[in-house]
Amino acid sequence: MKQGRTIIQLAQELERQRQARKDFVADTRKLAVKTEQGQSLLEVVLPEGAEAFVVSELMHRQLGERLQIPQKYYQKMRGEDPELLDYNINRWFTKQPANRMVRTLDGKARAFLSDRYRRLDNLELADVVFPFIKDMKGAELSSCEVTESHMYVKVINKRLQAEVDVGDAVQAGMVISNSEVGLGSLKVEPLLFRLVCKNGLIVKDYAQKRYHVGRQIENDDAAYEIFSDETLAQDDKTFFMKVQDTLKTVVDETLFRLSVDKLCQSKQLPTGNNPVQTVEVLADRYLLSQNERGSILRHFIMSGDCSQYGLINAVTRASQDIEDYGRATEMERLGGELLASAASAVPTQRVVSKEETRPMKNITTLALAR
Repeated sequence: MKQGRTIIQLAQELERQRQARKDFVADTRKLAVKTEQGQSLLEVVLPEGAEAFVVSELMHRQLGERLQIPQKYYQKMRGEDPELLDYNINRWFTKQPANRMVRTLDGKARAFLSDRYRRLDNLELADVVFPFIKDMKGAELSSCEVTESHMYVKVINKRLQAEVDVGDAVQAGMVISNSEVGLGSLKVEPLLFRLVCKNGLIVKDYAQKRYHVGRQIENDDAAYEIFSDETLAQDDKTFFMKVQDTLKTVVDETLFRLSVDKLCQSKQLPTGNNPVQTVEVLADRYLLSQNERGSILRHFIMSGDCSQYGLINAVTRASQDIEDYGRATEMERLGGELLASAASAVPTQRVVSKEETRPMKNITTLALAR
C-alpha cells in the first residue's frame, strides 16, 4: 500500500490549510479572469477591494465545463490566444450571471463550484474519523495523505483476518476519502489488505457515499468571503455524526467474508496463457500509462500466477510503484473493479452464518473478534 504522511503530519497540514484557505460566494459579474505573463489570475471584487488568485489546472477545467466551452477549444485558446480566452470567460460571466463558490488556498483559486456546494471539509472529517479509529479494537491507521484534490485515510482492522490460500492472508479495512474541490463525494470504502506483499485492494461493492449538496446560498449580486465557523453549523455537525455510523457498517464481518470468497473464486478463473496480451487488454480498457502497463506486467509475470487473482495482485502491487498518491489509490480501486468482474463470472455463493461451515475449504478464518 502506498505510504503518505504520518497522522501527525496530516493533522498539521490540515490545520495549516484551514488557516490559509479563503472561500467566497460571488455573482460572476464580480469575477474576472486576466492572463499575465502566461499565468491566469482570477480577480474577485469584494466590497473592501479586489483580491486576485492564480487559477489552478482544476479550476481551468471547471470554468470550461461551467461555461460550456469545449475543453479542446479552451486549451487551444489558452495556449495560442490567452486574451481571447479571457474575453470568452469574462463575457459569459456577465452575459449569463450566476452565483458561484470559489475556493482558494495559498493564493491559488483551486475550485469553481455551485453555490449549492456543501463544504464537507477535511479537518472536520478528521475530527470525526480519528477518534473512531482510536476506539476501534484492532484498528491501525495504515496510510494517509492530503493532495491538491483529495484527502485519504486508510485503516486496517487486524482483528478481522482470513486466508485466501495457505499462507496468504488478508485483513479487513476501509478507505475514507474526501474532496474539497468538487471531485467526488465523501466516500467510505471497504479495503482488503494482503499481508504477503502489503497490497491494498479497495472493494467496489458495499462502498458508502455522502454528497456535497446543501442549501442554496442566498446572495445579493455581491461577493463575500465565507468564514470557517459557518461549517460548524448544527446541521453539519449532525451530518458528520452520521459519518461515524457509516464507518461502523463498512468494516463488517459478513461483508469481509463475502469479499474474501470472491478472492478465492478469482483464483479459479484463468486469464489465458499470454500475460502480455492480458495486460495490454487491461491497459487499453482502463487507459493505463506505459509505466503502469510495464509495472503490472512485471509483477504479473514474476508472481507465476496467471489466474484473475494473480492479475488483481499485480495491479494492486503496481500501485506501490506509482509516485502520485491519488493515482496509486485509483490503481487500488482498479483491483476492486477486477474483483467485481471476476465475481460476476462465477455462480453466486450462498451467504452462511457464523455458526455454519465456510463454503470454501481453502479459507481459514484466523480471527473474527471485534
